[in-house]
Amino acid sequence: MAKPTRKPTVRSATGSPPKAAPVKKEILLPAFFQNEALQKLLFFALAVLLYANTLTHGFVQDDAIVITDNMFTTQGIQGIPGILSKDTFFGFFKVEGKETLVSGGRYRPLTLVIFALLYEIFGAQPVAYHILTVVLFAVTCVLLYAVLSLLLRNWQGDRAQALLVAWIAALLFVVHPIHTEVVANIKGCDEIAALLGSLGALWLTVRYAETRHFAWAILAGLVFFLACLSKENSATFIAVIPLALWYFRGLKPGALVRVCWPIWIGFIVFFIIRGAILNWKFGGTPLELMNNPFLKIEGDRWVPFSPTEKLATILYTLGKYIQLLVWPHPLTHDYYPRFIGIKTFRDVAVLGSSLLYLLLVVWAIRGLPRREPLSFGIWFYLLTISIVSNLIFPIGTNMGERFAFMPSVGFCLAAAVGLVRLLNWKAAIGISVGIAAVFAALTLLRNPVWESNERLFFTDLETSANSAKINNACSGVLFEKAQAEKDSLQREHLFRQALAYANRAISIYPNYKDAVITRAGCRFYLKDYEGAIADYRLALVLSNNDGRVQTNLALALREAGRYYGEKRGDLAKAIESLRESWRINSNDAETARLLGVAYGVQGKTQEALQWFQKAVELSPNNASYLFDLGTAYYLAGDRAKGEELRRRAIQLDSTVLRQK
Repeated sequence: MAKPTRKPTVRSATGSPPKAAPVKKEILLPAFFQNEALQKLLFFALAVLLYANTLTHGFVQDDAIVITDNMFTTQGIQGIPGILSKDTFFGFFKVEGKETLVSGGRYRPLTLVIFALLYEIFGAQPVAYHILTVVLFAVTCVLLYAVLSLLLRNWQGDRAQALLVAWIAALLFVVHPIHTEVVANIKGCDEIAALLGSLGALWLTVRYAETRHFAWAILAGLVFFLACLSKENSATFIAVIPLALWYFRGLKPGALVRVCWPIWIGFIVFFIIRGAILNWKFGGTPLELMNNPFLKIEGDRWVPFSPTEKLATILYTLGKYIQLLVWPHPLTHDYYPRFIGIKTFRDVAVLGSSLLYLLLVVWAIRGLPRREPLSFGIWFYLLTISIVSNLIFPIGTNMGERFAFMPSVGFCLAAAVGLVRLLNWKAAIGISVGIAAVFAALTLLRNPVWESNERLFFTDLETSANSAKINNACSGVLFEKAQAEKDSLQREHLFRQALAYANRAISIYPNYKDAVITRAGCRFYLKDYEGAIADYRLALVLSNNDGRVQTNLALALREAGRYYGEKRGDLAKAIESLRESWRINSNDAETARLLGVAYGVQGKTQEALQWFQKAVELSPNNASYLFDLGTAYYLAGDRAKGEELRRRAIQLDSTVLRQK
C-alpha cells in the first residue's frame, strides 16, 4: 500500500489558501485511488456498462418531439437551419404559435442539430442515438471526477482526502438511479450536454484562473455558450462557477470578475439569440392544466392556486426531490397533475420540507466564510434546482426526475464530504461502495422499463395512478393496438380498456382535450355514436375548432346517420345527422350517398337523385355510387340514363350487382 505524497499548499489568487475546518488526520489512501487516469477509465466503463441494456431500446416518450416526429430533424443536414431559427418544439408542432403552449418557449438547438446529423447518416435507427446518449453520460461522469479533483486539490493540503471525496461523489453520481430518465430516454441528451458543457466551462475557468492563459478564457466562454444552447438550466452556472472559485481558490470579487467574464459573455450572447428567436418570451401561465399544474376548479371554471397553495405545493415538490436523491424508489417518468395534489401549510410533509430547506440554506450560509466543501455542495444543489423549481418562473409541470440530473452533483458532493468527515477512509469507501451497489442494481432494473412506450406507461401507471397524462397515454397505447387488432372480440376488449383509462384521465382533468378525443375514438369504434359525437363536440371547444377534430365529428355524424337509418329505421334522425355531417365536411362522397339512400327510401326521388349525383361527382370511379345514381334515374323515369350508368358501374366492378 503506497502512502500519498504530501504536497505543499498552493496559494490562491488572493495570496492565501482557502479556509477550511480542521481535518482529523491525514488519509493514507491506497495508490489505486490516487491513480486518476485509471479512475477516469473505470468511471467511463462503469457508466457504459450500467446503461448498455438500453442500447436495444426504441424511441420512447419525448423522443418523438425531437427526432421521429420533428420535421427539421428528419430532414437531416437540410433541417439544421430550421432547428437554429425556431423554437425547439416548432419542428414537432409544425404550426406557428403552437410551440408557445409550453410555458416560456424552448430554445435548445444543440442536441437537435446532433440528432439531425445522426439522422442524415443512420436515419430512424434508435441504436445510434442510444449509443450517443450513453457515451455522453460516461464522458460527463469522467469530467465530473476531473472537475472535483481539480477543485478540491488544495483542500486542507491533503491531496488524498480530496481525491477520496471526488471519487465517492463521482461514484454516487454514476450509479444514481434518478438519472435513468436522462440516459435511457434519448431526449435526455439535452440535460447531459448542458451539464457536460457547464462542468467543462467550470474546469476551463479554473485553469484560466490558475494560469491566466487567454486560450482557456476563450474556450470557457465558447463551451458555456454551447452548454446554454443545450438547455437553459446551464444559466445557473453563471453563479456556480464564481462561487466555486470563491470556495476553492479564494478569489476576491475583483478577481472573480477578471476570471469569470468569458462565461458571462457566453451567456449574454445566448440570452440575446434566444430572445430574438423566441420574441423575448421567458414565461407564462397558460390556463391549461397539462402546461400549468397550479390550476384548480372553482365552480365551473379553472382558476390559479392561491399564493400559499402554490408555495406549499412547490415546497412539497422540493422535498420530494430530496427524498428521491436519498432513496430513489419508486421512480416514474410522470409527475403531471394530479400526481402531486394541491398542498397547504397544514400538510406535515410541506412543513417538513420547508424546515429541511431552511436548514440547508442556513448550513450553506454558515459555511461561506470557512469555504467548506459541504457548504458548496449545498449551494450547488440549491442554485441548480432553483431554475426548475417553479419558484423563479413556471416550467409547465410539477417536477421531473430529469430536473434532478444537474442538482444531483451537489447532492453527491455533499454526501461524499459527509462520509469522509464522519468516518475513516476505509469505512467511507466501504459504505459508498455498498450504496453504489444498491443504486447500480436499481438502475439496471429500471432501465428496461424505458424499452417502449407501452412498457414505460403501464409500469409507471402503478406509481403515477393519479396522473391524468399517464392514464391518457395508456389509453392511447391501447387505442392504437385495438386499431391494428384483427380479431373482433380482442379488438372490442382493447377499445373498452382504452375507454376506461380515458375516463380515468378525464375524471382527473375534465377539460383534457387529448383524453376527450381518445375517448371519442373509443366510443366511435364501439358504435356508441351519440357518446362519440358529444365528445367530439367538447373537443372542438377545447381545441378551438381544430380541423382534425371537425373531420372526426363529421365521420361520427355520418356513421350515426347510417346507424339510425339502417338499424333503427329512424329516417328523420338519420337525415338530421347526415346533413350536419355534410355541413362540416362537404367533400365526403359516402355522406352524400347515404343522404341519397335516405331520401330514396322516403320516396323523395329528386332529392335522392341530387345527392347521388354529388356522390358521383366526388368519386366518379366508384362503381357503387354510379349504380345507385343509375337506379335513381331509373326510378325518376329516365330509364335510358339509368341503364347507361348501371352498365358503366358493372364495367368498373362486375361484382357491384352482388353488393346491392
